[in-house]
Amino acid sequence: MIVPAYNESAGIEAAVRSLVASDHPVEVIVVDDGSTDGTAGLVESLGLPYVRVIRQRNAGKPAALNTGIAAASYALLVMVDGDTVLEPEAVRMLVQPFADHRIGAVSGNAKVINRGGLLGRRQHIEYVVGFNLDRRLFDLAECMPTVRGAVGAFRHDALLRVGGVSEDTLAEDTDLTMALCRDGWRVVYQEDAIAWTEAPASLCALWRQRYRWCFGTLQAMWKHRGALIQSRAAGKLGRRGLVYLLLFQVLLPLLAPVVDIYARLRPGLPGPGPRPRPVARLPAAPGRYGGVRLPSRRRRGRSAVEPASAAVRLPAADVPRRLPVRRHRHRGWRLRWQRVERYGSLQGPAPTKNAAPATPATAGGPAPDLAESWLHDAHAASGAGDVRYLRGGITPGLYEGPGQYESGTTAPWDGGTGY
Repeated sequence: MIVPAYNESAGIEAAVRSLVASDHPVEVIVVDDGSTDGTAGLVESLGLPYVRVIRQRNAGKPAALNTGIAAASYALLVMVDGDTVLEPEAVRMLVQPFADHRIGAVSGNAKVINRGGLLGRRQHIEYVVGFNLDRRLFDLAECMPTVRGAVGAFRHDALLRVGGVSEDTLAEDTDLTMALCRDGWRVVYQEDAIAWTEAPASLCALWRQRYRWCFGTLQAMWKHRGALIQSRAAGKLGRRGLVYLLLFQVLLPLLAPVVDIYARLRPGLPGPGPRPRPVARLPAAPGRYGGVRLPSRRRRGRSAVEPASAAVRLPAADVPRRLPVRRHRHRGWRLRWQRVERYGSLQGPAPTKNAAPATPATAGGPAPDLAESWLHDAHAASGAGDVRYLRGGITPGLYEGPGQYESGTTAPWDGGTGY
C-alpha cells in the first residue's frame, strides 16, 4: 500500500488505520513529500504494525509515488490518497482480478463522504453517475482511461515496464493508466472495492480540482494520441476510449450551454408523435438510478447501491463538471500538489486498546496470525515473484467454503466480486 502525502495531518490517521484494519494482509508505505504540518511524525506516532514512513524533499505527487514504487518489494501495489478511507474488504476485492495474468491495474469505487450541503450532494451524484458508471462502460469496452488516484491497484512489473508515474501531465493517474493500456495490459473496474474520500467544500477548491482534472486529461489524450493507430489493447484505448473522451468530455461540454438553453425553451423534442414526459414526473422505480438499473444485491457493511431519490438532483450536478473545460489553456508552468483542503470528516477504525508498542524490528506491534505467516513467507522469499500468494491474489485461509483455493493454485477471474 503506497500513500503519498503532503500536509495531510487532518485525515492521514484515519486513512492509515483503515489500511491496517483491512481483512487482507498489507504493508503500508507512507511517502511524506516535504509536509510542513507534521504528517510524517503523526503517522510514526501511531505505532501501527507494518507501517513504514519515507520522508523526502518536496517534489510533487508523481515523485512521491515513484519513491513508494521503488521502495515496494511485492508484486501487487495499491495506491491510496492520504485523504481516503478504505472499507475492510476493499483490498481483498482489488487483488482478486489479478488472478488473470492480462490484468495490469484495477480501479476501485471512490465515494464522497462529506455529502452535507448543496455542493457536497452535487459531487456525490457526479461521482456515481459521471465517474463510476463511466467506468463500467469502459470496463465492458476494455478501454479504461483512468484509475483514479484515490484507490487503485497495479502490478509492480507493469509499473516498471512503463517507467513509473510520469510528470508530463497534470493528471498523472490518467497518464499512467493510458500508458499501461498502450503497453498491452488490461485495466478493469472493481465496484465492490469501496473507498471514501473528501470532496472540495468550496467553489474555489472545486474549480482548482476540476481545472487540474480536465486540463490534465486533455494533456494525456494528446500525449497518447498514437493509440488511435495502434492495435490490440492500445487500439481499443485509442479508437474507443480516446474517441469517447473527445466526444463526451471535450466537444459535448463546449456545446452544453446551447443544449441547456434549447431544452429550457422547448422541453419537448421536435418531430411527430406525443412529447416525452418530463423526467421530474417519471415514477421512481426501485433499483434505478438516473435511468440506469444498478445491482439490487446488498453487501456486507455499506451498500454499493445509491438511493433513487438522489436522481432528482442529477441535472444540476453536471454543472460543476462542465464549466472548467471551457476555460482550459496552457499557461507554461507545471502544477505540483494541488491538494484539496481537508476537513477531517473521515474516520478510521478505532485503535485497539491493549495494542503492544511498536518495535524497530517489526515496524509495529503483533499482527494477526494470518498476516504474520503471510508476511514471514514474503520476507523470506528471494524475490517478489517467489511469493505464491501475490501471484494469484489469493491468501490461503482467507476464503471460506467449497470455493476456497489451496496455496499455489490459481483460477480465472470471473469478472465479479470473487471466485
